[in-house]
Amino acid sequence: MPESSAAAGPGSTYDPDAPSAVVVPTADATARRGAAHDTTAAAPTSLQVLRSLDSGPRGLLEAQAGERLAQYGENTLPAWRPVSWPRRFLRSLRDPFTSVLLCLGLVSAAVASWGTACVTLVLVVVSCLLRSAEEHRADRSTAALRELVATTATVLRRTGPDAAPHARELPVGELVPGDVIRLGPGDLVPADVRLLRTSGLTVHQSALTGESVPVAKHPVDTPPGLRAAGDGSGAEEGPFARPELCFQGSSVASGSGTAVVTATGAETRFAAAYDGSARRRGTSAFDRSVHGISWTLIRFMLLTPPLVLMANAALRGRGLETLPFGVAVAVGLTPEMLPVIVTTALARGASLLAGNHGVIVKRLPALHDLGAIDVLCVDKTGTLTQDRPVLESSLNASGRPGPEALHWAAVNALWTLQLADLPAPDALDEAVLDAAEEREEPLSAYDGVAALPFDPVRRLATAVVRRPGKLGVHTLVTKGAVEAVLERCALDEAERTRLRELAARETANGLRLLAVARAERPARPRPYTTADERGLTFLGFVTLRDALTPSAADALDALKDRGIAVKVLTGDDPGTVARTCRDLGLDPGEVMSADRIDALPDEALAKAADRVTVFARCTPEHKARIVSALRTAGRTTGFLGDGVNDLPAMHAADVGICPRNAVDVARETADVVLAEKDLAAIDHAITAGRHSSGNIATYLRITLSSNLGNVIAMLAAGLMLPFLPMLPAQVLVQNLCFDVAQLAFAFDRPASEVLRWPTVLRPRDFLHFITGFGLLNATADLATFAVLAVALHGSATSGGQDAFHSGWFTENLLTQALVMLLLRTGGRVAGGGGGGPLRVAACGLAVVGLLLPLTPLGGLLGMSALPPLYYLLLATVLALYAYGLRAARTRYERKWSRS
Repeated sequence: MPESSAAAGPGSTYDPDAPSAVVVPTADATARRGAAHDTTAAAPTSLQVLRSLDSGPRGLLEAQAGERLAQYGENTLPAWRPVSWPRRFLRSLRDPFTSVLLCLGLVSAAVASWGTACVTLVLVVVSCLLRSAEEHRADRSTAALRELVATTATVLRRTGPDAAPHARELPVGELVPGDVIRLGPGDLVPADVRLLRTSGLTVHQSALTGESVPVAKHPVDTPPGLRAAGDGSGAEEGPFARPELCFQGSSVASGSGTAVVTATGAETRFAAAYDGSARRRGTSAFDRSVHGISWTLIRFMLLTPPLVLMANAALRGRGLETLPFGVAVAVGLTPEMLPVIVTTALARGASLLAGNHGVIVKRLPALHDLGAIDVLCVDKTGTLTQDRPVLESSLNASGRPGPEALHWAAVNALWTLQLADLPAPDALDEAVLDAAEEREEPLSAYDGVAALPFDPVRRLATAVVRRPGKLGVHTLVTKGAVEAVLERCALDEAERTRLRELAARETANGLRLLAVARAERPARPRPYTTADERGLTFLGFVTLRDALTPSAADALDALKDRGIAVKVLTGDDPGTVARTCRDLGLDPGEVMSADRIDALPDEALAKAADRVTVFARCTPEHKARIVSALRTAGRTTGFLGDGVNDLPAMHAADVGICPRNAVDVARETADVVLAEKDLAAIDHAITAGRHSSGNIATYLRITLSSNLGNVIAMLAAGLMLPFLPMLPAQVLVQNLCFDVAQLAFAFDRPASEVLRWPTVLRPRDFLHFITGFGLLNATADLATFAVLAVALHGSATSGGQDAFHSGWFTENLLTQALVMLLLRTGGRVAGGGGGGPLRVAACGLAVVGLLLPLTPLGGLLGMSALPPLYYLLLATVLALYAYGLRAARTRYERKWSRS
């Protein structure tokens, strides 16, 4: 053939889905990739492909290959450029909570409040360092991707136009479009290729599509325009279903083939998945929660200093001298230990999870997201089912149970495997042989004569055997696709129609079918061919189903008890996945297929995704769109996947999960890596996430309500008293005491009820909680003012001021200790057993509050000893406050439970 009659000019490459010999400019890589992946147009023939690539079946000239290597570059994945540490550090300042801390620190420095400024700025630096370290771990994305790509390939090259082609091993980096390569068992496909010739070729595409069984591949040369009529090529189902195309990242399971390279380097579909793995996920549930709470606090903090200044200027005639106090009050409202508490709680949970259950959390906030998820999206194969089929039944031609079909199917599988020298039985043959072994079928009595192995065009396999006692007779046993076997049987049309309907009913029930037929032939020495597969006697069907994962049913029940809805997103047939769900006790309800998903706009899909449990025939794009729709509907989502095809959905979810044996790109991209692809392991991870999130929520509720109460009391006292109610240094020491004690929240053990439902940090819920309990705390503080007025007889002297500061300092620490003990679990339940670290911290806080004013350090801070009457009256206030806390907590729990 003329190998240069349609030469592709410089800056062009072959488009595998174009309607004819097409050349696509390389100047716009994005546009080319989009055109190359269009599956709506009719595919070109092999001849047109070779012409468009200026190549031929004998391969490229060495000179041509060198020119193209210079033009297209090496066949390698795009280089990944890590973000520098300084840039990552500066980018972390965009967090609203960190930004407000930075502003408060700078304002404190501007008003010469150096203690507050130093503490605040140190916390800003720590927060940025923690976030930068996190991003560094997340950005070390997928150097391991390259392990999925072959290192060498067998390539046909020529030294001159008239020279014979010779096959040699070349590094895959030297492959160029137009190269002709050979594929054999165990080879990794080194680039995107179009098949020219094959012999029994099957390919594992699980890394790209998630399919659990090898896919048959063979050349298809239907002229353009006729493919739409349907030739079984599956062009309308997407490129991975097309038998003539193979893609980088897949591997040869059996057989051999010759193919022409159509795309290399950045233009392969594998590289497109690599690009997708580098994209960042949108804001997670943790980010949304913290941002919402942070902005609520920011509004309070921005108002506090101006209010303090204006109120003191209007009522007391004070000016800028009150600004340090106003800044200190604003800092007092801030839960400045939030980064430390969050990181410690999540890191401790992740460490325990890794040690006890082998689950690795790669992105710490993902542990909170695990605790918050209320929807878990999973595929079917490997999660709900094992990667193998099992026998369901053996049926005779009437559709009734009978052993004959299984017996002869096992004979066929055994001798096809032995005589055809296949590397291993396929999954269906293994299931048939395992079932026959369990039923003790006598297979060893037969002698094998010949075998015609499975062919993707014939869609069946035939074994020829000698039966004991049948001298001079050979028995042909054929099994395969129902339609292919029926065409070769001696049946009238009415009987064929009846058997097709019987097969359709079994298939609709979620079963896979193998048809089995047999024929007797006179023994002969010459080889058997496919022409002998005629006039067969139909024996029956072997039905198979997917083997269920043993722990799946119990894990689904456990997830349901934890308030998590499981959504099944799979590329399988609707009937098959519905059958699996029913077998596991999961009601599939309405099954939505890909065509219906495509017909729905985003808003309608969000409503449907919230209602539907099973989505079938999903492509990677469908999975990502469903997950995004669930998030749009307000759900917090997790996605469990293990292949390149799962990357879009993993990026779309709040938290991406994969097993340790997933493909490298999925494992490096995921937020959480399981020891095994097991729903029970996810249940453990979710429990750990709720444990950590519950502690963080408790810290925020208690801290914010106490801080708000203190701020309200300080503002009120600043307006009622002729002196500052607490000096800035005293506010700083008080906050430091609170901060040290609050570290205990990271080590608390929440009550079991907290672990039963998703833990979500909702800003509105927090606002209600901190407002109610903050006002109660402010009431206790104001009652303390009255106590101090009685105990100190209203003295406004210097000594009276010191005593007032001491009294309020002591009361603040004691009320904080009470709140830590009585509201420790927050939300739905409070109190309860446990809380050892919190009890120790609360006791320490109380001791400091009582003793510090009596020490020399108290004198340096402007505090003095208090009269005994104060402690008696304070005990009364604290008892009433404790009673009020319990009553308010009980009322809040009832209201919360009803909502």
